[in-house]
Amino acid sequence: MTYQPHEFWQSLLPPGTHDTDPPEGHADFYPASLPDGRQLALPLRVLPGDGTMAVASLILNQASFAVEDALADALAGLLAPSRPEVIVGVPTLGLPLAANVARRLGHARIVPLGTSRKFWYRDELSMPLKSITTPGGGKTLFLDPRMLPLLAGRRVAVIDDVISSGQSMASALGLLGKAGVTPVAIGCAMLQGEAWMSTLAANVREIVAPLRSPLLRKSGQNWRQ
Repeated sequence: MTYQPHEFWQSLLPPGTHDTDPPEGHADFYPASLPDGRQLALPLRVLPGDGTMAVASLILNQASFAVEDALADALAGLLAPSRPEVIVGVPTLGLPLAANVARRLGHARIVPLGTSRKFWYRDELSMPLKSITTPGGGKTLFLDPRMLPLLAGRRVAVIDDVISSGQSMASALGLLGKAGVTPVAIGCAMLQGEAWMSTLAANVREIVAPLRSPLLRKSGQNWRQ
């Protein structure tokens, strides 16, 4: 089966539609599985460098509402055992996912982090932001000081869309640490590869996602785990 570029992230497939580790490798997509077995075909993106490594891609704001809802449902279920009282959203694509998950957990609002500075923000509530998709950095992550009373003494979960290197989430955790907040859980739509483990595993007990995708290596014309 082949997919046109605009067809990715639009529909969930029945369990077992695609082999997640075929003998011939993956040609141009990777079928990631939700906890209930349904699959989502993710396009492969070749990483910068020598062209021998690739990752499966998820751009949440290009997904259909049905797919976004399914991911939010699954993530809410995975976070529920941690009993979060406040959901913190990481910009940019983590914000709508955080809002959708918070609604499903019965929350009235989220605490959004931001990258656009307002004049009342304070330097001590900021942190440089880096990610695998913006390797040059240059952005700064901010916590609105008006949100501090919402976080004090509460059980906090932090949500982003995809965690790959873990750098952007590490920035979010560092920023919350400046506010005296240690989250009880991290959630995202997809954990990509395993590089995030060394960055985040020591900082929070629970890291959950409905989708996981491996780092893939070039093998002939295809890609293997």
